[in-house]
Amino acid sequence: MRRREFIAGLGSAAAWPMVARAQQAALPVVGFLGAQSADDSKNVAVAFLQSLKESGYVEGQNLAIEYRWAENQPNRLPALAADLVRRRVAVIFALGPSSGGDHGCGGGHSSQGSGARQRGLSRCERSSVRYR
Repeated sequence: MRRREFIAGLGSAAAWPMVARAQQAALPVVGFLGAQSADDSKNVAVAFLQSLKESGYVEGQNLAIEYRWAENQPNRLPALAADLVRRRVAVIFALGPSSGGDHGCGGGHSSQGSGARQRGLSRCERSSVRYR
């Protein structure tokens, strides 16, 4: 093997991880913004992922999710939301603080409009979906 061919082969091998990352970047990205911690919101996050799966979207296969957690510090939410917007996510799922016996719905928000009926999401989750 000639030296040039060897060096060209090394260059191709080195570029392969970059190609793989570029293909992953092509996945649609959902921003998940939580007012609480990841541990406090685990049940809702699991239900969210299950709803996506039932609709044909699986994290890491045909969808990427960017998670941001305010860790019970509401003053952090604007900066976390701005970060998701800068990353140009397709949609942001915003999960507000739990109000106790409300199953994490953050005060019983209602979404009665037909545009709010995203497939696979509960009434509570639909109230948090915002499109860009």
